[in-house]
Amino acid sequence: MKQKIKQIVLDCCTERNEIAELQIDVALEGSAPLFGVDGVLDSINLVSLIIAIEQAIEDELGIIVTLADARAASRENTPFKTIGTLVDYATLRVQQQEQVHE
Repeated sequence: MKQKIKQIVLDCCTERNEIAELQIDVALEGSAPLFGVDGVLDSINLVSLIIAIEQAIEDELGIIVTLADARAASRENTPFKTIGTLVDYATLRVQQQEQVHE
């Protein structure tokens, strides 16, 4: 599951790069900075990317998840810092949704 989600996130980042001035370095994969001090995304672009990822997860996996919510905001370290932290968080949220529907 994590590999599928990683590919979804990388694909969404690549699609975003096609129209964005500041590029996410997808070649770095998990360590590519997204948001925060070293990140290339401002809050509006981060939200756009998160929405694209949520939609892609629903389209490809049939699972509805919300990634930007109180759970994400309450974490000590943002899950949106790098591609890797985002993949880990998205994987966790998908697994939680799967458990709810079992």
